[in-house]
Amino acid sequence: MNWQEEDKKYVWHPFTQAKTEKQPLVITHAIDATLIAEDGKTYLDCNSSWWVNVHGHGNEHIADALQDQFHQIDHTIFAGVTHPKAIELAKRVSEKLPNNLNKVFFSDNGSTAVEVALKMSIQYWHNRNEKKQRILAIEGAYHGDTFGAMSVGERGYFNTPFEPYFFHVDFLPFPMESNEDEVLKNAEKLLETKEFSTLILEPLVQGSAGMKMYSVHFLNKLVKLAKLHETIVIFDEVMTAWGRTGKLFAFEHSSVEPDIICLSKGLTGGILPLGLTVAKQWIYDGFLSDEKSKALLHGHSFTGNPMACAAACASMDIFAQEETWDKIHAISKNNLEFSKQISSHKSVAESRSLGTILAIELNTSKNERYFSGIRDVAYNYFLENGLLIRPLGNIIFINPPYCLTNEEQKRIFAVIVSFLNQLNEY
Repeated sequence: MNWQEEDKKYVWHPFTQAKTEKQPLVITHAIDATLIAEDGKTYLDCNSSWWVNVHGHGNEHIADALQDQFHQIDHTIFAGVTHPKAIELAKRVSEKLPNNLNKVFFSDNGSTAVEVALKMSIQYWHNRNEKKQRILAIEGAYHGDTFGAMSVGERGYFNTPFEPYFFHVDFLPFPMESNEDEVLKNAEKLLETKEFSTLILEPLVQGSAGMKMYSVHFLNKLVKLAKLHETIVIFDEVMTAWGRTGKLFAFEHSSVEPDIICLSKGLTGGILPLGLTVAKQWIYDGFLSDEKSKALLHGHSFTGNPMACAAACASMDIFAQEETWDKIHAISKNNLEFSKQISSHKSVAESRSLGTILAIELNTSKNERYFSGIRDVAYNYFLENGLLIRPLGNIIFINPPYCLTNEEQKRIFAVIVSFLNQLNEY
């Protein structure tokens, strides 16, 4: 069968302009950090298959957990029903979070985890009959592609056709070393109105904005301001959790904590879709009432799916192993060294790293960001050299599976350097 032709007839791909995009790569097998195409060519999975496959492909421990769970219960309604794996997962995640972040709501992916968090925060104040209806976010954010998540994210680019339908959000400029104090003053002026129900942000790293990184100092100051003025703080850790920044959760680098945290992507080891929205007890208590209308009236057909929960519990088993953190720290150390090494390269505007995330911003003569044509040049070059890297415009980034070997990481670096050396100014 000609898979590419069949794909062209029947499949609508995400984030893809089908008229101009080349035919998709047909992947038929995968093992560890390697993807295998139908023609037998291999590719290192440098972005963990859209940032989710943290332990690598075909992990036997997760496979065994899925098989065991399938023979017990594959799925059940989750309204008025529960099951052991959901309870186990909720307990284990809560035990890894700060005290009182202990109420876990299950959904299907990162976008819905954010939707749930926003609904929790908004309805909490509604249930209390308090008119706190403004939301604060940071420019450049990406929180997902459902309408609430889009509303609190970057305007333009992906979202232009839908903006007339967004609810109003106040945005702070992205914090840089040169403007941190000014941004914090602006935040304080807004928050002291007491009109804000919610502050939502990606802690320390804005993923789809190009792996843009900001300081722990700013995060600490902003969250303390929000809490001082009774604003619920949501951390979107869909991308930054599960070891990506060198710690289990990105906020562990700071001295602050969220009131609600959104988790997905690496939660199941990237095997099955699952989202968690974890709230503090006092937020949960704000929904307790004799009036049924004050409940959180939200759900999904696959809420609390036992198979996904089993995969997540198995993934947490792997995170409990010292060997996993040794691998994370080795990748992080190599990233930092390489980032410093290439920072002065003529083709590099900026290089930065945090944990297993490495981002390289290319020097280009056009300020096109996500739609920069250099993206296609880079993507094709890397494919030709056995790397699957999907740049964010002129940002090349890697966030690989933690099973990546030292030799494989060196190979990635060598191909990146080769690309930079042959890159003429775009």
